[in-house]
Amino acid sequence: MMNPSPDISELISRCALRDRNAFRDLYGRTSAKLFGVVLRILKDRAEAEEALQEVYVKIWQRADRYVQGGYSPISWLVAVARNHALDILRARKPVNDDIDEALDIADGGPDPEQAAMDKGERGRIDTCLATLDDDKADCVRGAYLDGFSYEELAARHGVPLNTMRTWLRRSLIKLRECLSE
Repeated sequence: MMNPSPDISELISRCALRDRNAFRDLYGRTSAKLFGVVLRILKDRAEAEEALQEVYVKIWQRADRYVQGGYSPISWLVAVARNHALDILRARKPVNDDIDEALDIADGGPDPEQAAMDKGERGRIDTCLATLDDDKADCVRGAYLDGFSYEELAARHGVPLNTMRTWLRRSLIKLRECLSE
């Protein structure tokens, strides 16, 4: 009979004792989730990959600070990753004490004419999205506006991955035809 794999809490405890194999297992079991957390905050894949490595260095160094029973182990790991990503964001922002300099910064938003055109275009897109079945319109919004992966959408709608790809491809073709009319 095989031993069940250790839970995340046990792996963190073993990392506190400098068990490299436990650290390797912990990385293998949690890196995808922590990468997702860091990527959503930083919005840059290369920066998120570098930050993830720094997060695991912190986890290795601070594993002895994890207290079982306080937080769930995954919550503690996510908090370490989230805090590190937020620290990176804070470090990006330049400190500027002179408010008068802000008066010279051009408004990057659209001018009123462009805003009106954008609103009209958005209305056309909404009208064309309304011609799709509700499920398919939801999938298009999820994939192209909310950033969900095809796998996530397939699971959410209970269809195979290839079916989801087909839905999205056909929906985009239908939207293109509608928008070109």
